[in-house]
Amino acid sequence: MDNQKPSMLAPALIGGVVAGILSGVPLLNCLCCLWIIGGTMLSAYLLSKNSSVALSSGDGAIVGVFAGIVAAVVQAIINIPLYALNREFIYKFVEKFSEYAEEMPSGWESWLEKGGVGVSPVAFMLNLVISAVIFAALGALGGIIGISLFRKKTPSPVQGEKDVSQDASDR
Repeated sequence: MDNQKPSMLAPALIGGVVAGILSGVPLLNCLCCLWIIGGTMLSAYLLSKNSSVALSSGDGAIVGVFAGIVAAVVQAIINIPLYALNREFIYKFVEKFSEYAEEMPSGWESWLEKGGVGVSPVAFMLNLVISAVIFAALGALGGIIGISLFRKKTPSPVQGEKDVSQDASDR
């Protein structure tokens, strides 16, 4: 029983939440890919820390994919209140821009009044799916890097001792 791999749920949740928060906060999100890889490396570290057995790169990729999906969900949740702020910013920007522009496209005022800069539920879900796919791929990369850095190494035989696996193959 002691040689079982630990659960990947807690490390994936912790790393995914950290990566999702850092990649969703304005000004910090310019390093979005770095936060995803770093958060999934954190997941791999937590997984290897709780493991009594040697973990493979595949284990790192799996925990990284899960953490990447969690990060995409957390980032989407963080962005919900920011859509209203972005809408107000874009509205003021276009309004100020129209004062200095010689000619604006026809109908731009009605577009803004109808909420042309808002986000529909379909666009929100599409953004979430695309982010989940990209974050999962980056998560797999971060998980592989993390496991390769933090996995417990199996002790190699001392130079004078004979390897048991070689002894069995010699028979």
